[in-house]
Amino acid sequence: MKKNKHMSLSTKIFIALIAGAVFGLLINFFLPTGLLKDTILIHGILYVIGNGFIRLMQMLVIPLVISSLICGTMSIGDTKTLGQVGIKTLVFYTITTALAITIALALGMLIRPGMGLKITSVEIEDVTVNESVSMADTILNIIPKNVIASMAEGDMLPIIFFSVFVGILLAKLGSKTATISRFFAELNDVMMEMTITVMKAAPIGVFCMIARTIASIGFDAFVPMLKYVGGVIFALALQCFGIYLLLLFAFTRLNPFTFIKKYFPVMEFAFSTSSSNTTIPISIETLKEKLGVSSKISSFTVPLGATINMDGTAIMQGVAVVFIADAYGIELTGGMLATVIATATLASIGTAGVPGVGLITLAMVLTSVGLPTEGIALIMGIDRIIDMLRTAVNVTGDAVCTTVVAHQADMVDKEVFYSTNDLK
Repeated sequence: MKKNKHMSLSTKIFIALIAGAVFGLLINFFLPTGLLKDTILIHGILYVIGNGFIRLMQMLVIPLVISSLICGTMSIGDTKTLGQVGIKTLVFYTITTALAITIALALGMLIRPGMGLKITSVEIEDVTVNESVSMADTILNIIPKNVIASMAEGDMLPIIFFSVFVGILLAKLGSKTATISRFFAELNDVMMEMTITVMKAAPIGVFCMIARTIASIGFDAFVPMLKYVGGVIFALALQCFGIYLLLLFAFTRLNPFTFIKKYFPVMEFAFSTSSSNTTIPISIETLKEKLGVSSKISSFTVPLGATINMDGTAIMQGVAVVFIADAYGIELTGGMLATVIATATLASIGTAGVPGVGLITLAMVLTSVGLPTEGIALIMGIDRIIDMLRTAVNVTGDAVCTTVVAHQADMVDKEVFYSTNDLK
């Protein structure tokens, strides 16, 4: 009797990626500009379905992060262990982000991606830039004045602060707050189930998002900026498959290639959605089921990393700074480069894990060294593709940090990690 073999979600997503790219190219090359191509397909059907899927995932983010962080904080137990895990996680995230921006700047200065670009031939668009926030205000903004307002606005750092605070208190009070603790545990189960349900539509959403991106951009938009794109991709690959895997091996002695094989479907999903936040549930599940990492650690470090660990975004910003400086003929001094490293590292804290937000934080970095923010318009057209890649790097950094911290706390099941059952 033959067994029914169901195609895995990751396989369906991968097929949707390829099919969407091919469909997008067909639209770009063979359909003339007009009602069918622009209004009905690109800005109609593909836009509505693709963004509808993203909105479904965004709908889950706030309640999922709150329930996951509270449950994760409670499950760690004593505040001493929680403090140790929190400090190690923050240090790891900060160091890897600083390394990422340094690598990107060094590579940018080596290849000089913007050299030869005639700025007058590029159409400059208006770019909306948020006011830069001082370091003191950044720290103060972590504490919510009104947590309900923070939830409504999707302001992640205050939400994380509040959730961790509640989790610590629930862990401390123990049986006295059993009812509330059970409520958040059950809410977390509901949100996970809702996420699984929404994820069934992922291949359709991914197909539409990729098709729309390729149909809009085509190949011509990449020609004058191949060095920029190539530089960012190379730096992202170096961070993901070089720095991360070396750190993983150095701190855990676990096989980094086994880690990448098993975690790759999550990277693939992060690439397709361009959202660290929407990848949280699948990342936690994969770390537990395939890599043996305790959810007591991952349910705390992964949501935290989705907010404060943006190494891929920092890499894009580093190469973009050099690209824009070259395009405008502005020489970057050593002091300016140091300022970019510091600002980009701080800018990654509180960056929402949603598509396209890197352009807003890039504006903050450009302002810090006096570069024209109008330069962002030079890379807006191709940022969608790069956004996909840097999100995959972001979530991989979260997972590596989680595995390292869990290993040091003796919360990694090595039998599960090295099991080959899920690779067949």
